[in-house]
Amino acid sequence: MLNILNSYTSSISYNTISILYSILLSFLLSTIIAITYEKTFRGLSYSRNFVQALVLSSIIAAMVMQAIGDSLASGLGMLGALAIIRFRTNFKDPRDIIFMFASLGAGIACGVFGYDIAIIGTVIFCVVAFVLYYSPLGQTNYFDGMLRFNIAKDSQNKLLLEDIFKEFCKTSALITLRDMEHGKRLSYAYQIKFKKGKNKTDIINALKAIDSIRDINILLQETNIEL
Repeated sequence: MLNILNSYTSSISYNTISILYSILLSFLLSTIIAITYEKTFRGLSYSRNFVQALVLSSIIAAMVMQAIGDSLASGLGMLGALAIIRFRTNFKDPRDIIFMFASLGAGIACGVFGYDIAIIGTVIFCVVAFVLYYSPLGQTNYFDGMLRFNIAKDSQNKLLLEDIFKEFCKTSALITLRDMEHGKRLSYAYQIKFKKGKNKTDIINALKAIDSIRDINILLQETNIEL
């Protein structure tokens, strides 16, 4: 079927059917990429806008490639027009950049009527993304989440905290430590990984047993927060 469509689009000039097919296919493939991103996401903040941008960018890429076609003049004109636009969005995760490139690649392939390349490439990309998600690759220093609280500055409290982390956490890493209330209190932020059988409720109850502790806040990696 793909060969028939490729031969059909190569033997005639642009028409409504081929343009519509390319845009719809780019939408379908980018939606699959966006779903893959959502299902394999690991992080503290989940952006719904970014997922939607994955879909929309593929459609735009297909439109641009169809508008340029084989015209060098159109390509230079489009390049000059795009140079006016300033993209100032910072990607916090390199993985987000890769998914954006995948979506744009699918759109570009559809725009030049490379349907077989677009479909096969998207399928392989999504399969590999799921394989990496379920594999242990890159998870050596993986933490379950971030724990924040503030407590009175006291040596006894420090010992209590150490005992709690030893009991409930497999690993912990201090991220920030700052003074509060003119040095009378300390604000902590830790990345933590729970021991087997322990969870956030256990450590929160243990921390609440300390009289001077306040503002306990734990943010888990598996909890996606929409921004």
